[in-house]
Amino acid sequence: MNQEYIQDWRNRFAPNMIGQDPTLMKVFETIEKVCDTDCNILVTGESGTGKELVARAIHVSSPRSEKPFVALNCAAIPKELMESEIFGHVKGAFTGALERRDGRFAIADGGTLFLDEIGEMDLDLQGKFLRVIQEKEITPVGETKSRKVDVRLVAATNRDLNQQCKDGKFREDLFYRLNVIPINLPALKERIADVPMLCHYFIQRSNQRHRRMVDGMSDDAQEVLNAHAWPGNVREMENLIERLVILKKEGLIELSDLPPELSNSPADQLLSQNIFPADGVNLKETLEQIEVKLIKQALNRSGGNKAKAAELLQLKRTTLVERLKKLGLTT
Repeated sequence: MNQEYIQDWRNRFAPNMIGQDPTLMKVFETIEKVCDTDCNILVTGESGTGKELVARAIHVSSPRSEKPFVALNCAAIPKELMESEIFGHVKGAFTGALERRDGRFAIADGGTLFLDEIGEMDLDLQGKFLRVIQEKEITPVGETKSRKVDVRLVAATNRDLNQQCKDGKFREDLFYRLNVIPINLPALKERIADVPMLCHYFIQRSNQRHRRMVDGMSDDAQEVLNAHAWPGNVREMENLIERLVILKKEGLIELSDLPPELSNSPADQLLSQNIFPADGVNLKETLEQIEVKLIKQALNRSGGNKAKAAELLQLKRTTLVERLKKLGLTT
């Protein structure tokens, strides 16, 4: 698909999803292809990768965009209240049901219902949920009469639903109903070349929100953020940058402004120790971290010239280019 077209589509419907990594662009391509349908979509990926942003992009680019977008985090609702939250209830259906209340399906009628952390849904409720998907009608708790609903479903999870099905924790038939179009979001560590772009975006947004005048990130500070593993993904970066911008107020964010746990990579911390860690070390990951750090330093020293950087590293230029591709580094 034409990359310029996908860029224009992203700018219109998913402006808050920042990055140029090919895996992310594939996500946009998939959304663009299915947004005009009513098929169910299952978004997978680690926490903090932006699954709700995908769901919103699907909704706003669809014919349902003028109708409600309703989000529900299945992990945030107590088990005993979940059925009522999804399907609604009538007055007196249970203790505390003082009036009739519509559930999320009814509220989203005509629009899109986003169910985050679908893997947390109770097995008993999964059966009722499956019937709603099949019959396209809901029955509020305490009610005997069903009503039709027209809802586009987007579900999301950071769990392996295939494994949960094997373990008997998730209904296989429900999984297949939800997984008509699978979309997997890459972890931030898998698209590390997007880190500088994300940093710039979050700095600008935090400046606007908090009336700050931070100009950007110093090269040293940016290098540390580029090398960070980002276990919390984009959400972790967003929170970190907001904190840094608030505290810095103006000027460049320097290496000294970063929290201590970021200032040294795991490889730096290991090499600075005189004893081998009691719980051992992942040698492959640690050596890769050291390699990434040395390559970045060589490229920085050479002004981005790969031939000069290869000389500094005593490598052939072709070997350096191969390592850059394997490590997901771009200059």
